[in-house]
Amino acid sequence: MHTQAASLAKLALGPAVLLILAACDAPAPPREEVPALAVDTSWPTIPAGARFGEVSAVDVDAAGNVWVLHRAGRKWEEPFPKEPIAEPTVFKFAPDGTLLAQWGAGLFIMPHGISIDPEGKVWITDVAREQVFRFSPEGRQELTLGEQGVSAQDAAHFGRPADVAFLPGRVLVADGYVNTRIAEFSPEGEFIRDWGDFKVAHAVAVDDKRVYVADRENARIMVHDHAGKLIAERKSTAGNHTYGLKPLGAGRLLAVEGRDGADRGGAILRIYAADGALEASYDIGLPGKDASLGHDLALGPDGHAYVTDVAGGRVVRLRIPPPGR
Repeated sequence: MHTQAASLAKLALGPAVLLILAACDAPAPPREEVPALAVDTSWPTIPAGARFGEVSAVDVDAAGNVWVLHRAGRKWEEPFPKEPIAEPTVFKFAPDGTLLAQWGAGLFIMPHGISIDPEGKVWITDVAREQVFRFSPEGRQELTLGEQGVSAQDAAHFGRPADVAFLPGRVLVADGYVNTRIAEFSPEGEFIRDWGDFKVAHAVAVDDKRVYVADRENARIMVHDHAGKLIAERKSTAGNHTYGLKPLGAGRLLAVEGRDGADRGGAILRIYAADGALEASYDIGLPGKDASLGHDLALGPDGHAYVTDVAGGRVVRLRIPPPGR
């Protein structure tokens, strides 16, 4: 009787609702199986008294030093707290993994992106403060963009800014979780223009011809010329979400996906050929359900790649296999 009653109740809901219920009851597709890529588990060296929290971002300066941004014990929880993180959030490592410097204590609430410009300045985004900062390599604050705690999409505000990239005379801000754009500024902070229509512009990167945007929640990478004109779109496999990307040269692109199309955490690396074709895929995630969330990546002049893993609380070093392998 119970089964019959349930069936009659479902019939009374109508075909549209039944389709929604069927979709909810359907099992998630299996995880994508791609080859695992070995990472250097001995890198970096974290001395006593220093620790990683959620590791959000990474970049490499011209000397090959690796800059890591992390949340020092704080987790992403909304509403965001009001108090800044008391411990250092910026670590600078030598290429061999030796910790050279740490700073950023008491400055950030929910730090998100770190980018080193051609002059060695350190740019950091904070999604809770709604601001973008420029620092000297020693940690001296030099420039602040945006109004603390105020979200808007205009020349003076951001909506959870996520990432920064650089072109000659221009600073490109991926803006962001709330806003839908790339916002351009001069290196001294004068607003130039904005463009694009993204659903979580999570990362931005450039090469000599293109601007790449991780349009995360639209499960695609958008490719523009330096004027902002859209020239290509690269849909992520099975609706996966690209979190970070960096050009490999000659039009090739490296990207990290933090979630798949079924919203499961992971860390999948993709290599795209110059024509946009998927060249290779690798899994660098930790074992276990949602144990990893690949978030950002950087490339060193020595051929190493660095990938941050928010859920895993780590940054890993690895080498990208050459084409054809």
